[in-house]
Amino acid sequence: MMVARSLLWLSLYLSLLSSAGVPLHAQSRTALQLPPLADQVQPPQRAEAAPPPALAPAPPPQMPLDFDIAIQKAADDLLSNARLDDSVEEVNIVIDPLIDGVTGAQSSATHLEERRIVELVKNRYPRFRVVPFSPESILLKQPLVLIGTFTPINNDGDASGPRDAYRICLALADLGRQTIVSKGSARALPEGVDPTPDSFFKDSPGYARDPATEAYVKSCQEKRIGDSFDQAYSEGILAATLVNQGIEAYNAGRYRAALDLYMRAVVMPGGEQLRVFNGIYLASYKLHRTRTAMDAFGRMIDFGLKNSDYLAIKFLFKPGSTQFYNDKGEHAPYNAWIGKIAERTATNQSCLEVIGHTSATGLPALNDRLSVLRADFIKERVEAEESSLQGRLLASGKGSREMLVGTGRDDPSDALDRRVEFKILRCQA
Repeated sequence: MMVARSLLWLSLYLSLLSSAGVPLHAQSRTALQLPPLADQVQPPQRAEAAPPPALAPAPPPQMPLDFDIAIQKAADDLLSNARLDDSVEEVNIVIDPLIDGVTGAQSSATHLEERRIVELVKNRYPRFRVVPFSPESILLKQPLVLIGTFTPINNDGDASGPRDAYRICLALADLGRQTIVSKGSARALPEGVDPTPDSFFKDSPGYARDPATEAYVKSCQEKRIGDSFDQAYSEGILAATLVNQGIEAYNAGRYRAALDLYMRAVVMPGGEQLRVFNGIYLASYKLHRTRTAMDAFGRMIDFGLKNSDYLAIKFLFKPGSTQFYNDKGEHAPYNAWIGKIAERTATNQSCLEVIGHTSATGLPALNDRLSVLRADFIKERVEAEESSLQGRLLASGKGSREMLVGTGRDDPSDALDRRVEFKILRCQA
């Protein structure tokens, strides 16, 4: 009854609209403002979620080039893009010797790289003039300083992968403006590269993170054009000139001159660095000044443990053995080293972790075991020198998991991969 009545009223209403001249198409549900029928209700439209922004693909690794071509590319980029005062017709450059970006060592490869850069400057960039890296050049000529690192890397960026390329990094530093004015880089193929450290770095007994070397590496690798370079580097540059002259004298067999240069460097700002203590030790040992040599070795131990909490000593072992390598050309006074390590550790009342390392040659499980055995061997020898160290030393091994060089040559170029480290521990009551 109610439905019939409602339909009757609807019919009358439509008739009135028609008689009033309302067009038939206006007689719609919208015109009548009636709710839509249930089967015509449209669900609310959701805004489609925007797709996540596509990640930019990682840039492909640089293609490693032939060694000479890579050096030329990096040097061309460096010299052609330097931000310099156009009014200056001649620009002096000194080369603070290029180094391995991990170990800080100079090598046959870095020396060859420097010679190639000097040749390129002479033949293609007449505006630049390379002058000796000396205190006189720094003070009188106000030169630009060229620094650079040559570092073994995995070209695909795999930290645990084989070091199958070398990364060349070059930078020009303006000492007056305290800024980096140009950079150049390239990657080199390992074929034909000789990374053997020169005599000084091959003979140096100790290795640690040295603030002076870290400032050099940071200024080259981390700074951009226009950035201020590391202040510690600029403060120690005069000492660095003497250190470099000392290294050159040692490599040439002029040990008295080398010792004099290291002694002068150590009292200068920035002169207390690992290279200097290594240098005093090496030159004194060659001159049979045993007391001076071992005093320097003790200062090297103190420096390494103070500045980086660890010191690596290059004890060379026979392959697969815990016995020292006794070749005449490679012999070092290991007994004296162990005695000095024991003395300085006891004097400082330190507790140490003795950590053995190996190169990658051999099975990983065997390398792990061998590294522990070598560390335990050194630990027992140190404790035998100082009975007060009983209970203060802990032996452990890393196998080949923390190689510094990682080229797998098993020759003097990667001797640091077969090292023993001394790391400071907090002593337990």
